[in-house]
Amino acid sequence: MSQIKSIGTAVPQFKHQQDEILYFMSRVYAFNEKERRTLKYLYHQSGISSRYSVLSDYSQEPAAWTFYPPAENLEPFPSLEKRMEVFNGEAAGLSAIAIRNCLENQLDLSEITHLITVTCTGLSAPGLDLQLMELLSLPNNIFRTSVNFMGCYAAIHALKLADALCYADPSAKVLIVCTELCTLHFQQKATTDHITSSLLFGDGSAAVLVTGDGDQTGGFPLLGFYGEVMPRGKRDMSWELSSTGFEMTLSGYIPDLIEEDFKKLVNHALAKQGITPEEITHWSIHPGGRKILEAIEKSLSLPKEKLDVSYQVLRDYGNMSSPTILFVLKDILKRLDKMKEQKIFGAAFGPGLTMETFIVGSGS
Repeated sequence: MSQIKSIGTAVPQFKHQQDEILYFMSRVYAFNEKERRTLKYLYHQSGISSRYSVLSDYSQEPAAWTFYPPAENLEPFPSLEKRMEVFNGEAAGLSAIAIRNCLENQLDLSEITHLITVTCTGLSAPGLDLQLMELLSLPNNIFRTSVNFMGCYAAIHALKLADALCYADPSAKVLIVCTELCTLHFQQKATTDHITSSLLFGDGSAAVLVTGDGDQTGGFPLLGFYGEVMPRGKRDMSWELSSTGFEMTLSGYIPDLIEEDFKKLVNHALAKQGITPEEITHWSIHPGGRKILEAIEKSLSLPKEKLDVSYQVLRDYGNMSSPTILFVLKDILKRLDKMKEQKIFGAAFGPGLTMETFIVGSGS
């Protein structure tokens, strides 16, 4: 059985308060007073206090902008090429910080046997995996693979891959790093989807070390995985390339779809592992937004405090896409009493509409 040994996280240097981002958006969208009041209400109801970005512009006056043109119409609007140039310049360094935080007091970089990179906000070849090999002096023959364009649930898919690799080789030491620079993809047209994206997303990175049965030094066992796709939600969440960056579709129906189907998903996942609902002591839920967390509470009849960590991550970082679930899980693992038998149920959601879950254990 594979196990999670450690999780490390990192965020970029620029921290933006939600009200600062609101001011930026109100100006560049050129809203009238009524529209500004509506946008202000949405931002204040988001459950987010701050977000991080590799860009300083979101809390600066136009004269100090370095990515966007110093004019409120943002013309000429940054191209996809410019956004990928920033991604290629920033993602590896941020990933390396998360990796070093993850491996501290665990093992040396030279001991890593497998590398899985995860991102949906920047694509190139050679890409993030080869950048990290060079930056961290990883072995030239390291096994590497990439999970791309799966969105917010991609970290769970990467954990599935790591679990399979550890099953095939009990001595494996698999390093996963999820890095997303979502704020590179702001779109200037004031559509509902663009407004929602600019309200929610931030930048961040998370790394996780997964080892096989050959490691007897202790960790948190990965007890199982389960996922389902809801085809009727296929058009409600999507992520597509455009000439000015990646564009997100986020329907207001997503929380309703999750509320309707999530309890059934949980029951199927638990039945697969022979676990009862009463055995779950902690819930590690991807905070895709405040309404999604509220939908989970309603679906499972959970008190709000059961999702405290998810709400805290949403408040402090916003939705960072794939790393976000690992930020939540890291905080929960820090709180666990390793001497007690406990089980964590985790879930994240993404394009498709895809719902992926995992169960992590601790104690005897």
